[in-house]
Amino acid sequence: MMKYGYTILYVENVKETINFYEKAFGFTSKFITPENDYGELISGETTIAFASYELGKSNFKKELIKANTSNKPFGIEMVFVTENIEADYKKAIDMGAIEFEPIKEKPWGQKVGYVKDINGFLIEICSPMKV
Repeated sequence: MMKYGYTILYVENVKETINFYEKAFGFTSKFITPENDYGELISGETTIAFASYELGKSNFKKELIKANTSNKPFGIEMVFVTENIEADYKKAIDMGAIEFEPIKEKPWGQKVGYVKDINGFLIEICSPMKV
């Protein structure tokens, strides 16, 4: 049986991105290569990882589209669930995240807000689903 193991986001600066995720979301660095071209966060069962665009060039013959904070985000998001959505959303913005959509309460009672990280990737910060 297959298991979802990693999400790898390609970025300009792996070390800076790892530092941002530690400060903005409270994750801990698990591993960074000596070349600073790949790093992982301790983030739960699935690992969030970052690789440099330069490493991507060595992995792929085709060019990648680079994320950018001034462009519209890609049609994909990472979701971080928290019991303290207002405080954690504010902390992310205070640490450099860019507000994309403010926190709103959904009809089913969940609170959801969206930010872009320092690379332009879309992140949903939300309260747990009430089932």
